[in-house]
Amino acid sequence: MSNSISSVSTTENQDYQSYAPSMSLQMAVKRAQLMAQIRQFFAERQVLEVQTPLMSQAGNTDVFVPSISTNVTVQDKPQTHYLHTSPEFAMKRMLASWKVAIYQICPVFRDNEVGSRHNSEFTMLEWYRPGFDLEALAAELSDLLAAVYGQPQTLVEYSYSQAFMDYVGLNPLTASLESLIEVAAEHGFAGLDLGEDRQGWLDVLFSHLVEPNLGFQSPTLITDYPPATAALAKVEKDEIGNNVAKRFELYINGIEIANAYDELADGAALQARFEADNEERAQRGLPIMPIDEHLIAASDHLPACSGIALGVDRLLMVVTGAKGIDEVIGFGIGLA
Repeated sequence: MSNSISSVSTTENQDYQSYAPSMSLQMAVKRAQLMAQIRQFFAERQVLEVQTPLMSQAGNTDVFVPSISTNVTVQDKPQTHYLHTSPEFAMKRMLASWKVAIYQICPVFRDNEVGSRHNSEFTMLEWYRPGFDLEALAAELSDLLAAVYGQPQTLVEYSYSQAFMDYVGLNPLTASLESLIEVAAEHGFAGLDLGEDRQGWLDVLFSHLVEPNLGFQSPTLITDYPPATAALAKVEKDEIGNNVAKRFELYINGIEIANAYDELADGAALQARFEADNEERAQRGLPIMPIDEHLIAASDHLPACSGIALGVDRLLMVVTGAKGIDEVIGFGIGLA
């Protein structure tokens, strides 16, 4: 009888493990509390919660942010749509029309992103603030972190160039391509072939040698990125005359948590950036992405504003001390 009971228990346990969520009930409670804190924070500030479609006929042209495509039928005609990598495009169309502060919490999708900090489907908080510059947005981000942590948070600012010089030993704005490749080889990336992609080499060195050191003493904002990383942000000169992207990223415990832009409100400039992305895609043998013409049209009508995207799952990871993203989401990609 005892052997029979033991056998049943083992089988039931195996069945449970096959269908169980990747996060615990206790973590699910903490996740729900975090969502409630975020919504309460924005409700108190009268920021409007919005919802935009998860699918679009346009895709993200960014070479390093791969979209997931899906086949749909519209009025009996097959079409290819794309799951959004961020709600940014649709939210900016709302922002151009309404010109009020908005936020959204939603799932977003990026192909081929699986790891301890990555999942192909994850949850993003994104908000836009008309009339805010990056300094005002950083202050609001600090307030949000204080609400989540339950105590004041001091954000330390650290320029991209200074961080790069401190941990890599080169000035990223002036270093030669040869010197970047040489330092990469010294740190074990000799087999990596990025050709003459200067920003690609900067990205490798920053992600492996700089990022792991950031945000352990205090949440850290990396500011004034190289102009090649501007994406949808403005490019302006810094205090010593270098062109820099007007954006910042938040790091906590070596993990990138959020990414903010002083938003570009120039349809022609945005069109040129998207076309340049697609040219690079063609050179790399990647699919050409359909450009969001609605966003291009809306960009000229955007109010002066800053916007930010924050990874909710990663924030929950650093708040709770979770070691991997599977611990803070219902089902990792391997269990979905």
